[in-house]
Amino acid sequence: TTSPAITTTITLAIMLKLGLAPMHAWYPEVIQGSTINNALIMSTWQKLAPLALLYMMYPNLPKTIMLMMGLLSALLGGWIGLNQTQTRKIMAFSSIAHMGWLIIALSLNQNLALMTLMIYIIMTTTMFMALHTTTTKTLLDMGTTWTNSPPLMALMILTLMSLGGLPPMTGFTPKWLIINELCTMKFMTLSTLLALASLPSLYFYL
Repeated sequence: TTSPAITTTITLAIMLKLGLAPMHAWYPEVIQGSTINNALIMSTWQKLAPLALLYMMYPNLPKTIMLMMGLLSALLGGWIGLNQTQTRKIMAFSSIAHMGWLIIALSLNQNLALMTLMIYIIMTTTMFMALHTTTTKTLLDMGTTWTNSPPLMALMILTLMSLGGLPPMTGFTPKWLIINELCTMKFMTLSTLLALASLPSLYFYL
């Protein structure tokens, strides 16, 4: 059996690697300073190994710490992302918020976490590929993209709405299931705060 102290230390180290709040300060700056391709890899592929470790540690995970850090990440990812104009930084804070939802899902149900991760990777990859194709770096650039490539811009808008969790988009499903699971387990305050945390994210996506 693994002692709680060792498990908690390993979990916190993995949280740092994933860029979860309050250990997230490095993540937006690194994403902003990277190329689109590197940012895509760091936002998707690089998260698989740490999450696989958490997945294997599931029975011994410190659930309370994970729930608190997940909520904090969802809140900070949404609120700090509000005043960003650089698309890569917006995607970085989006990733922090989504990792918050994912960590909460992992502390509740492994299958739910796996579904959340798959949907997150698909949406994030689509968005980064669209940003790469249109060479969009700021929100102002997105205005000119509409005139150059309306179909691609429409795809970006739909992906952003899905990332924000707007029904009936795909991104709404995991958030709804996570909140439903929290309510089933009588975490009413946490589920309410988590639902409110998704509102700032939805605002800056739209």
